[in-house]
This record gives sequence, structure tokens and C-alpha cells, in this order.
Amino acid sequence: MKARSIAVDGAANRLRYLALIHGRPLWDAVQAVPPLRRRVNASLIDRAIREMPPRPEPLSTMADYTSWDSLIDRTFSGRHLPPVRLPDDGRPTPERAAADLFTRGDTMILCPRSTVLFAYFAQWFTDGFLRGDTNIPRDPRKNSSNHHIDLNQLYGLTPAATAALRTFDGGRLKSQILNGGEFPPYLCEDGRITPEFAPLGVVRFHELTAAQRDTLFATGSDRGNIQIGFTMLTVLFLREHNRVARMLAGHYPHWDDERLFQTARNILIVLLIKLVIEEYINHVTPYHFRFSLDRKLSATLSAAPWHRQNWASVEFNLVYRWHSLIPSSLIVGGGEVPMGKTLSAGTLICEHGLRSLFEDASGQRAGRIGLFNTDPLLAGIDRDSIAESRALDLAPYNDYREHCRFPRVRRFDHVSSDERVAGTLRELYGGVDDLDLYVGMFAEEPGSPDAILPPLLTKIIAIDAFSQALTNPLLAPRVFTTATFSPHGAQIIATTRSLSDVLHRNIPEDPQPSVVSMTWKAR
Repeated sequence: MKARSIAVDGAANRLRYLALIHGRPLWDAVQAVPPLRRRVNASLIDRAIREMPPRPEPLSTMADYTSWDSLIDRTFSGRHLPPVRLPDDGRPTPERAAADLFTRGDTMILCPRSTVLFAYFAQWFTDGFLRGDTNIPRDPRKNSSNHHIDLNQLYGLTPAATAALRTFDGGRLKSQILNGGEFPPYLCEDGRITPEFAPLGVVRFHELTAAQRDTLFATGSDRGNIQIGFTMLTVLFLREHNRVARMLAGHYPHWDDERLFQTARNILIVLLIKLVIEEYINHVTPYHFRFSLDRKLSATLSAAPWHRQNWASVEFNLVYRWHSLIPSSLIVGGGEVPMGKTLSAGTLICEHGLRSLFEDASGQRAGRIGLFNTDPLLAGIDRDSIAESRALDLAPYNDYREHCRFPRVRRFDHVSSDERVAGTLRELYGGVDDLDLYVGMFAEEPGSPDAILPPLLTKIIAIDAFSQALTNPLLAPRVFTTATFSPHGAQIIATTRSLSDVLHRNIPEDPQPSVVSMTWKAR
């Protein structure tokens, strides 16, 4: 893969990127001085978010003009750019674009650094706030999101769902013991959702047999049983919630159930945000500087112009269609299982154990995010993504490059020097200005051989991910205190560095040490 040129990415973008991926001794020295590290940490995050104009956006998917309703009704998605209607004669049909550009052949293209655990975590945490319309037929303008990292995968989207999941005893969530491990209770009995879990839903419920329905877990997300990785992470955080609630009850015997539950919930939400920044984002970026979350960061950035109410954009939803990460067969219990067999497969977790499956996911390489690498079983998602982006008249790829302070590209080989990519784009599109945002983002080649994401995708992810995470109300300076989390809860947040830490304190049925990582290492 050729290095991207300054002419394609722009001098400021390219030089900043090169500075961050080189000069490790200098970055190590910066991080060795805590006050300097904190200042650089805040400055890099702030600068990344300012690469795009801040919220509130003038427009949402409600209409192509600004109104009071469009500025406050978050059931419609935000949008970074006004709609642009392009003629279809310069673009392939969504069906052909998906088939010719996204579908994987016989061999998966491997990601240079990511494991399947990274793919599992990316889907699980983003599905908490990047939620499309749940009505049928779907309206691509609408969403069903709370627009926060709020762990609704565990706690539910509504108070009624949360109440259905709680024991109302000791601050804990409902659970059951299976094969020595703690799991959510079952959702159904005889193929029907039990009355206590009536506020909960399940996607594609009607497609499952009664026997399959009886294996579903009761979780906060309607997608909680969709795929084994999603379910694994929900089970892990259920265990962590109940562990923290029991710990708090031991330290504060005078607290009632409500305070125990709400404090444990506060702790876990911030714990997740910390893992997103300190493990997930640091894995995504190939930089030598490691981003971190602390109280001083939230205080420093709370006055920034982008520090506004969260509102997920339709573009942010599109950039997270990372289905090329998922191998066509997954290692489960030490053996290969076709990817389709890991859907609605919670029984596999009970059978093999949480520790074993996290280790399996950490030992298998993910696919590279990009074209020609999506399993045919998931090809419909790419087709629908292109179709929905056109239904919303999303501006083309070049407009978003300009919006994110990249030069507009003039030729397809500026998008990618890979002749297969450039040649197929040239065959399908009339010109680079016709290129769909969804296609262009994934067609770009990464900025360096070990980078996971291409430049435009990286920038949109950084802007939206940081600004969505760091505006969480639990991180506000007057809220991010020991009074909110308790001294013991604050200590849990401060000392947790990785998913491995969370897993190893929640596997009493199988406590042996395991390698748990989003970063692939040859064994």
C-alpha cells in the first residue's frame, strides 16, 4: 500500500498524522509528566472535535430548512450537511454497488491490528446510541436513540424496561446461575415473552421458533440476543453491575435499593465511557499518544463551543457499518462456527463459558474495514445503507471531505491507489463527484499500513465519538465527583483500564488468567 500524499490529504492533515505516528520517544516523554500529559490530552481531543463545525446542527432529517421543531425533536437524526439531490445516471444502483464493491470473495482481507473482540465491542457499544427507527416500515429519517452512552444495552431505553430488569433488592439486576456463572434471566416461556418482561422487545422475534425464543435472555436492548458477541458483553456488564451493587451494599448498609442501583448504574456508565476512550479509541488510532479520561479533562473541556447536547447524526450512524470486521466463521469454544450460527446463540455462552469466549475472540483476527470484505450474509446491510443515504439525499463523498477540511479529490486514484478499488469505482460512477459518501468512506485507503481506518472515516469517528462521549452529564465537573459514585465507586473507575480487568473479576466459574485484547498479537 502506498503512503497517502500531502496533496490528497492536505498538508495540515498529513503532517499532523505523521507527527502522531512517529517520534515515539518524544510522546513517551510527554506522557511521563502528568500535568503535561493532561494538557496535551485535552488539546488533541479538542482539536480533533473542532475539525467540523460544532452542534447544534442547523438541519436535521426532519426537513431541508431550519425550524424550531427541527432544532429540538431528536426522534429525527442530526445531519452535518444539507441535502443534495444527485441524478442517478452517474451512480450504480444500491444493489450493484453492494455486490460489486462490498461483498467478500473466498478470502477475507485481514485487519493489521484488530481482533474479533474489537468487532464485538464496536457493535455492542455503538448500538446503544446509534439506533434506527424501530417501526415497520422503517423511516430512514427517524431514530429510537437516547443519544447518550447510557448502557441501555443493560438498563433499557425506558423507565418501564429498566423496572422490568431490576430485582428491587440490593440495587441488583435480575439474573440466574447457569453452569456456575451469572446470566440474565430468560425472556420467554413456551415461546412467549413472560409478563414481567412485557416492556422488552427483540428484533426479528417473529423469525424465531418457540424453542429458539426460549433461549433468549432478558436484556435492555432489543438487539441483546442478536449475535454472540453482543450477548457476551451484556452478560459481562450485568455481572459487573451486580458485583458493584453488592460491594456498595457492604460498604453502605444504610443505603436503600434505589440508591444502590442508581449509584452502581452511574459507575458502570462512566466505566464504559472510560473503556471507550482508553482502550477502544486508543486501539483505533495508531498514535503513540494514549488518550485518557479523568476529572480534569471534563473540567477543561466543559467550556468548549462543541460541548452541547448530544444528538447522533445520520452520518455517524453510517460510518459505523463495520461489517467487514466480522469473519465468515468465528472461533467459539476453540472450534470454527459459521458466522450465521452465532446469531441468537446465547446458549453457546452458557456451554463454553464467558472466559473461554472472550479469549477466543481475542485470539482471532478481524477483517479489514473496507471494500470487498463483507460476508455475503451481511451484504444486504451495505445495500440498504446506500439506499437510505440516497433517500435522505446525503451530500456526496467529496462534499464531506471538504466539510472535514480535506481537499476535494479529482480522480478515483486519489481515493485509493489500489487499482482494483479505483478501477471498480471508475466503472460504476460517472465521476468522483458522484461518489456516495458511504462508498467513498470505505473506499479510501488507510493513512499508513498499520492504520485501521481511512482518513475521512477516522476524522468523522473522532469528531462524533469524542463529542458524544465527553458531553455525557455524568462527566460534568460538578457531577464527576465521589458524591455521585461514592469513594469506592470512584476507585473502581480510576483503577479499571481494560475489558480484561472487568472480565477477570467476574468469572468465578472459570477464574484462570486469559489474554483479553482488542489488539491482535501472534501467539
